[in-house]
Amino acid sequence: MVVLYALSDFIDCDFAVSDSSPSYWYEGRSLESGHRLKLPRTSISEAIAHGLMQQLANNDYYSREDKMYGILLVELPNGEQRVLKAFSGLLNGSSVVEGWIPPIPGRDEVVLEETRTLAQLDAIKQEILSLKQLSERQQYETLFDEFEQQLQAMSDRHRHCKHQRQQKRQQICNPLTTEALTIALEQLDEESRQQGIERRQLKRQQNEVLQPLQQLIAATDARISELKQQRKALSRQLQAQMHASYSLTNFSRRSRSLQQLMPTGLPTGTGDCCAPKLLHYAATHNLKPLAMAEFWWGASSINQDKIQGEFYGACAERCQPLMGFLLSGLKPNPPAPFSAREGGEVTLPILYEDEWLIAVNKPAGLLSVPGRYSDRQDSVLSRLRHLLPDGMALASVHRLDRETSGILLLARDRQTHRQLSQQFQQRQVHKVYEAILSGVAIAEQGVIDLPLWGDPENRPYQKVDWQHGKPSLTQFQVMAREQDYSRVEFTPLTGRTHQLRVHAADPRGLGIAILGDRLYGCDAATSRLYLHARELSFEHPQLEKILHLQAITPF
Repeated sequence: MVVLYALSDFIDCDFAVSDSSPSYWYEGRSLESGHRLKLPRTSISEAIAHGLMQQLANNDYYSREDKMYGILLVELPNGEQRVLKAFSGLLNGSSVVEGWIPPIPGRDEVVLEETRTLAQLDAIKQEILSLKQLSERQQYETLFDEFEQQLQAMSDRHRHCKHQRQQKRQQICNPLTTEALTIALEQLDEESRQQGIERRQLKRQQNEVLQPLQQLIAATDARISELKQQRKALSRQLQAQMHASYSLTNFSRRSRSLQQLMPTGLPTGTGDCCAPKLLHYAATHNLKPLAMAEFWWGASSINQDKIQGEFYGACAERCQPLMGFLLSGLKPNPPAPFSAREGGEVTLPILYEDEWLIAVNKPAGLLSVPGRYSDRQDSVLSRLRHLLPDGMALASVHRLDRETSGILLLARDRQTHRQLSQQFQQRQVHKVYEAILSGVAIAEQGVIDLPLWGDPENRPYQKVDWQHGKPSLTQFQVMAREQDYSRVEFTPLTGRTHQLRVHAADPRGLGIAILGDRLYGCDAATSRLYLHARELSFEHPQLEKILHLQAITPF
């Protein structure tokens, strides 16, 4: 089966590289050496991917479903370049398709168990759907509404009668003799008693009719809950079997099962994504990877935020945790200038620097700038001022909370500082954060609009205050859910102090504190705040081009 293609199958022979700088890095840290390994997505790999998109568009076979596709540009031992292509999961129900690389070994070992389990899961699904459509549910609701209407009509009639009895009691007190008055009042009291009996009889009738239906519905709901638990247990069992059987191989010729690589568990579908399939195939066939690109093809479904023809990086929940192992054995990328300077107990990885500015990946637990008191002088700014020849001219353009990790931008001269500060003030800087919430988020995505105010008597605590608060907007997107946690992507549209932390924790926001955020209600024992400034995009004031900086989420 042909899986190695010539570049000419996707791009013209006279294709010229317009920009050799990578637009994205697939990266991870080697488990053996600790080196940071990177594989780029380049303009040529994107051009190859566009050629594959054209082929997909011209073939109805690929229009039946939407999924991720990927290509890997490789070098043969003789120096020739070839292309591998892959799809995620199954393609029209098949894991092996002519011309595409095969799945990672292991799936065939569990295929019978997978088929059996999937059949069980489908049977459970059908039974749940059937139980949810129980005719007695509608019958109960109809009868309940009828009884409630009867009770309401009876209550209105009894109220009217009671009012009439009160009027009669007032009218008959004077003209009647004592004996006649006693008889008249007894008649009114008897009428009141009879109406009470009438109401109790109707309530008893309601209970006699509805109680059997209630019991049946309760038993049905209990069965649905039991089936859902069975479904969850079966899914976990199948997932564990697949993770134990799937075996990945890296460029050091080492093989590990998914279970060995991630003993705490991975989401369903891990190992079936394009990137792991492509890298595993290259490693097991003595092919040197040069560049890779993954893209989405097909119409986006209701619950999908993917766009047809757009490029995407390694997914955070399935692929990124495997990258360090998969890339092991490749030659480590040479360190960038000033790639990691020591300062105290924590290193300061430099993400980008030139003569005008510098961006670092701030570790959690380190201040952005020095504090007011002597015990809070250690910071990113003070360390860089000590380490760099021109350090005293540095100025922080913005700040990250001490507990937050991620991209921090500093200017090397006053003009650059002023221009970058204006971009932040005018909301022209695009920021993306990643966090783990200490609970399961219900909403998939949305916008949180809650004004924030810092109480001067309780610094640095911030709270929602509709009278004094400043406008604060945050977009959010749930990336993954696992057990009792949620991985969420935040895009702040404003830059208030503790904005993401409050918008996550406040009941009018997501109502779930970020893991490790003791200030806003998380009491879990953790080593850090699980909030990371992952991406920063802005216009370089001097180069007049957009810089898009990324820092891999460390959790």
